Amino acid sequence: MNGKARRLAIATVSLTIALASTPRVLAAPADAEVDALQMPAWLTRDGKRQALAVGTQLKNGDTIITGDGSRAHIRLADGSVVKLGENARLDLKGMGQTDGGQQRFTASLDLHRGAFRFTTPAEDKVRSARSIDVKLLTLTASIVGTDIWGKSTNDQELLALIDGKINVTRQGETQITMSEPRTVYVAPRDAPPSPVTAITLAQLNAFAQETELQPGAGVASRSGSYKIYASRTASREEAVAVYERLRDAGYAAAIQPATSGGSQIYQVRIVGILSEADGVAVAVKLRVQLGLQDVHVSLN
Repeated sequence: MNGKARRLAIATVSLTIALASTPRVLAAPADAEVDALQMPAWLTRDGKRQALAVGTQLKNGDTIITGDGSRAHIRLADGSVVKLGENARLDLKGMGQTDGGQQRFTASLDLHRGAFRFTTPAEDKVRSARSIDVKLLTLTASIVGTDIWGKSTNDQELLALIDGKINVTRQGETQITMSEPRTVYVAPRDAPPSPVTAITLAQLNAFAQETELQPGAGVASRSGSYKIYASRTASREEAVAVYERLRDAGYAAAIQPATSGGSQIYQVRIVGILSEADGVAVAVKLRVQLGLQDVHVSLN
């Protein structure tokens, strides 16, 4: 079977299962799972790159990459949430769950570029224990239960403490402890780090906007009920071609079979879109970036 025939066979099998909405019963929660996102975004697993989708269960060795204007929110097994801004890359390592009388979650979150926020809901700070390191290229923040924001760029790395307490280590420098809310630690690439300094609430809010979902900008989530139809065709080959283009571009599409006028058709669609405005935003991207003109947004 040649490559194209194999892809077609795989896609055919996927027609009836790609959009299954019944959740699987799991013996234990996944170490990490995608809660919400703004496409485009990708998951690299075992050397293979695919579109990131809401509900994807993540494992050690996975890499999450976001594109221009993108966001990705990932929920960890301990209840914490990792929020990524645009053009970010995060490697998931060392994730594990143990239960020695109290659930304990461990992980190493390696941020190679972009902005992130790590936050733990108040109820989860006491419900479960955690040992999590967030690693930038030269900085490591050891977290127990806290709320921090950080960013890695070509020029510098920074960590902003929103709430809680973290120990920060920079290669070749003495470890410091940050315990005062609304403070920031800045480490230029080619210079010694600056002392921890206070930042204004306005600056903190500006940081946070880099990792928060933007309503109307293409948000997909578990509660989203809108759908984007990128293609409706009687040709299975055409449907697979559009499907592959979307997935390669970071849009988590699926193929759904349907009947129109008594004939079999194949619909390529993206589900879980939060609002009509979010759907329109994605549809515009698909028309401009991929040249897909027959794109529309619907609740059905």
